[in-house]
Amino acid sequence: MNIKLDKNKIKIIKLVDEKYPENLKHIYSKPQALYVLGNENLLNENSIAIIGCRNCSKYGAQNAYKFGYELAQKGFCIVSGFARGIDTYAHLGAVKAKGKTIAVLGCGLDVVYPTENKRLYIEILKNGGAIISEYPLGTKPEKHHFPTRNRIISGLSNGVLVIEAKKRSGSMITVEHALDQGKTIYALPGNITSDNSYGTNELIKEGAIPFTRIEDLN
Repeated sequence: MNIKLDKNKIKIIKLVDEKYPENLKHIYSKPQALYVLGNENLLNENSIAIIGCRNCSKYGAQNAYKFGYELAQKGFCIVSGFARGIDTYAHLGAVKAKGKTIAVLGCGLDVVYPTENKRLYIEILKNGGAIISEYPLGTKPEKHHFPTRNRIISGLSNGVLVIEAKKRSGSMITVEHALDQGKTIYALPGNITSDNSYGTNELIKEGAIPFTRIEDLN
């Protein structure tokens, strides 16, 4: 689904520009430019990424929303990928808290994907958030864009909170980027019989900080 945009409201922030996010200057394969709709000042704020499964459980959805809400209330900008599942609930929590959130797309800014998130797209902007992409307008949501996009989600953030993750998943790719970037990893403990919690439980065993309340944030 494409959305009509006033192209005059889209900012293109290049690597050489003063407003280019400081955190992204230091990552591998940094984007040469970002297309930004909304509040570009958020790109340099204290941010936490909240990520996880598209096919999330009720437990995952509840906690993504809860921590998106509570962290946004505390003044953190919530960064996520606008995908179905955990990403959507994290953005919704931040919006409900009247806090700030950044959605990092794997397509052009004029393409709403998934299509059912059109209202969320509008609410993020109305609430003073930002929607960003490294892809030009009209770029379709190709499958290979999303693993690549994940380096920006972790790169913008000061830490990454993994709500649910399968053994092999996009969330674990984001964690790999985050570790390469020197970011702190937090993980929500989950049911040991749940495929969706396999990744988070393994991350905790490997040294990620167990996250059960916002006071766990370093």
